[in-house]
Amino acid sequence: MSVVGRREELMGLLGKPPSRTKPIQAHLLQEQENSSYILEKLVLELNDREPVPAYFLRAKHAGPRSPVMLYNHSHGGRYKVGKEELLSPAPYMNEVSYGESLTQLGISVLCIDAWAFGERSMRSEATIFKELLWQGRTMWGMMVFDSLRAVDYLVSRSDVDPARIGTLGMSMGSTMAWWLAALDPRIQVTVDICCLTDFEALLEEGGLDRHGLYYYVSDLLNHFTTAQINALIAPRPHLSLAGSLDPLTPVKGLDKIDRELRSVYEALGASESWKLSRYDVAHLETKAMREEVIAYLQAWLNKSMNV
Repeated sequence: MSVVGRREELMGLLGKPPSRTKPIQAHLLQEQENSSYILEKLVLELNDREPVPAYFLRAKHAGPRSPVMLYNHSHGGRYKVGKEELLSPAPYMNEVSYGESLTQLGISVLCIDAWAFGERSMRSEATIFKELLWQGRTMWGMMVFDSLRAVDYLVSRSDVDPARIGTLGMSMGSTMAWWLAALDPRIQVTVDICCLTDFEALLEEGGLDRHGLYYYVSDLLNHFTTAQINALIAPRPHLSLAGSLDPLTPVKGLDKIDRELRSVYEALGASESWKLSRYDVAHLETKAMREEVIAYLQAWLNKSMNV
């Protein structure tokens, strides 16, 4: 089956999606000026159920059409936080916000509140999961749909370079980064931190409760492994950072994914575009990890400007 066919197969497992034909409405509520960016507080109409609060950080050091990252916030049981993580890092992340780190590179950033998080935390994760399942949808599918529509929004902005869109996140945000990039070829660079989890290895360790309800998709294992989903990103650049002591990403699974993706990228003549970096930590982002992410994105920016 072709890559396009496999993407359609993966999307089909996520339940009945809303229509993507309706133009996205974006409502600007407020602007705030900061040292390296202008913060736009937005409400986006992305799905057929509820509005999606969002932050867009317009980098001051960017040109008229800036590169942009779709930042995916983490879970951590921090339901009231959501997109605020872009400005105030979670306790398990480097102390410098990604809002600052990215805009200082001249990269603008969009972050939306995921279902059950931030300003969308009026209902619990379990309630949303159960209701959507009854309706032929999955919570993860609706979360992915919002992210796909967020990319639709980005390409509609006159100040965004549609050829330089990337995605990044940690934990739940990591999982969203690689799912989104697998499904959407408009994503040109992917960085995932501490959640590249091989499903079979997690099963072998009896670790299903290490991930939230949102994570689980019916029939997925009969169609895809984690490596096969990530293979849909190739040959685009993909950096994954993992903790060797992280219970959410079993080491045996990391070995398997790395082995299989090395083979995929090598077959496409793009061996240098896949990298898995491991650190002797648990589920957290260290200063060294942040430095590697920034260096990777700088190299991507330099390459994209020279193409």
